[in-house]
Amino acid sequence: MREITMKQLWFAAPLLLSAAIITPASAAAPQTISSPPRFFTVRIAPSSGALQRSHRRALSPAFAATFTTIDVPGAGNASGQGTVAYAINSSGVIAGDFSDSAGNAYAFIRAPDGTFTAFGLYGGQTLAYGINDKGAVSGTYLDPNTNNWRGYKRTPTGKFQTFDPSNDNGNGIFDPGINNGSTVVGDYTGTDGDYHSFFRSNNGTLTEFDAPGATGTLAWGINKVGTISGSYDDLNGTHGYVRATGGTFTEFDAPGAGGFGTIADKLNNKGWVSGDYTDSSNVFHAYLRDPAGKFTEYDAPDAGNGYKQGTGGEGGINRNETVAAAYFDSSNVAHGYMRLKNGSLTEFDPPGSTWTETWDLNDSDVVVGDYIDSSGVYHGFIRTP
Repeated sequence: MREITMKQLWFAAPLLLSAAIITPASAAAPQTISSPPRFFTVRIAPSSGALQRSHRRALSPAFAATFTTIDVPGAGNASGQGTVAYAINSSGVIAGDFSDSAGNAYAFIRAPDGTFTAFGLYGGQTLAYGINDKGAVSGTYLDPNTNNWRGYKRTPTGKFQTFDPSNDNGNGIFDPGINNGSTVVGDYTGTDGDYHSFFRSNNGTLTEFDAPGATGTLAWGINKVGTISGSYDDLNGTHGYVRATGGTFTEFDAPGAGGFGTIADKLNNKGWVSGDYTDSSNVFHAYLRDPAGKFTEYDAPDAGNGYKQGTGGEGGINRNETVAAAYFDSSNVAHGYMRLKNGSLTEFDPPGSTWTETWDLNDSDVVVGDYIDSSGVYHGFIRTP
């Protein structure tokens, strides 16, 4: 269910910016300097205008929700440009990234009061994927000296630590997440052409790993004790796994899995895993797996039942076992949903959406993601219960 997003399509020359305070009403032109700063940070104050637009859908009282659109000032407004909200922490602080009118990519942090902090490493091309409850951010950036994508962690005080797995072929680190201990987890393409996974502890130690017998291993989730969830390929297809802190793997397939196999995405601090699988017709179905290995499978009511249609479980799972993810309808259009542990499932699209991607939620059931409007522009969104 992971679709190609603008996160994977932003490749352009970096923009040189100096540190500045910018307000939407009186934004100064970026200053070009003779050599790019190692890092830049731009703080953007909130306003009552274009920064955020709240909408309320005409839903039943039990499922009424408020949508807030996130458009970072300076984000482009042409097709394929715009803003993606990728992660949210328990305080409602959001991390994501945006592309400007020239196609340059920058990361941002949005505080609950609507204030944005935008940042880029070595002048630009910086993406953000994770944020923990302390405000540390994980992501990737393009190193202009080597033209390789590398990983980074940004501390709550704005300091950066950059890193690469030893076997990385330069194509980048993908989807790095971060837990409250500031351990970063992700995967990369090795020099052998296969995917491998890693975790980087707060002290800087980086450990690379693969599931037993795997020809490729992906890591997408990590909880507070360092348990990791992900998927791996072998000669028999794709399977899910959970890796304990001591290195022990538990591998699994969802009941009824066939076709493309089983994807394990995020896990919560109790060890519940969310994910999806395809049946023998390659239709997607979502699941929850509890710590004892019991599966609960489900489908969104309006999900399609054709090839590569159906319900995904890749997005976010919180401490209440609430899942926020997306499904594909019979017209191959993506929509968001939120499912409570009791099985209650609410489908949604932000107003103006022609395509909805749901990436994360916090323990208050606040959901973040992005949507594409009729002009092909990306907008981040917050869905508040």
